[in-house]
Amino acid sequence: MTTKNLSLEHIVKASSLSEKAPVIIMLHGYGSDENDLFSFATELPEKYLVVSAKAPLPMQPYGNAWYEINFDVAQNKFTNDEQAIFSRELIAKFIDEVVTNYHADPDNVILLGFSQGAILSYGVALSYPEKVSKVIALSGYIHPPIFKEGYENSDFSKLKIYGSHGTVDQVIPIDWARKNKPFIDNLGINYTYSEFP
Repeated sequence: MTTKNLSLEHIVKASSLSEKAPVIIMLHGYGSDENDLFSFATELPEKYLVVSAKAPLPMQPYGNAWYEINFDVAQNKFTNDEQAIFSRELIAKFIDEVVTNYHADPDNVILLGFSQGAILSYGVALSYPEKVSKVIALSGYIHPPIFKEGYENSDFSKLKIYGSHGTVDQVIPIDWARKNKPFIDNLGINYTYSEFP
């Protein structure tokens, strides 16, 4: 399907439905691009409109990122939260553009994120639960500094989240992912979590 000129570069697999379709918006990980997760779009049910977005920050020699990850002299990793918040807002705007331009169902928007894309999926859904019905967060963790101020007072009653993580993940420690469930349960959100070897 020909893509439209929206806030984020993206690729699309059309829905088989003639009416407003449920949409899966894919958010790739650090150093990847829109083709990564889109590689399994054909495995998803035909009813879904699938839109895979490209992160805005180009990396060298290839790939993109939603925000920079930096290391200090002791090799402690930290994120550029300002860039992450900028990307959170860009994705929130992109959701509205996808709904309008591709006639997606605004009540059936699913964010599917991997790693950095999963972290931002949590960030967008918890900041704007009215825009997102479901999140599939693969190999990510919750990072509250990138949430919209006052997010905890939002209505999360229509939001469902599925998270999974690898027990020997070399990039994001499993202990970080295990903190997601108590955090999300505390907000009263319907949450399912799985671990895989």
